[in-house]
Amino acid sequence: METGDGEREERTRVKESEIEKILVREVKKLGGIAYKWVSPGNDGVPDRIVIFPGKKPVFVELKTGRGKLTALQKVQIGRLEKLGQEVRVVYGLDGLSQFLQDRGYEDISKALDCKYGL
Repeated sequence: METGDGEREERTRVKESEIEKILVREVKKLGGIAYKWVSPGNDGVPDRIVIFPGKKPVFVELKTGRGKLTALQKVQIGRLEKLGQEVRVVYGLDGLSQFLQDRGYEDISKALDCKYGL
């Protein structure tokens, strides 16, 4: 599943690394963990494994609003989904806000919207 709006992201021009920092910070505030996933010999795996309290893990690939998945990332995402895992591709701050809202954290989503003018 993909979330985000590239047009809005272009206006804010936020780097992928900054989006990742915001994700980690917000997940931590909620009592969760956003593990950085580096898997030697398995290039293209999602950036983070996000675990919120009392919820199943979700694999998260972060992109800027204009970012695109590589062919290898598409393959890795497909493998995880075939194993029954949830994978989210989050495009920009809009996508991050939507991801948090979809996980049941509407207040955090709204706070991000206000802070970043989304």
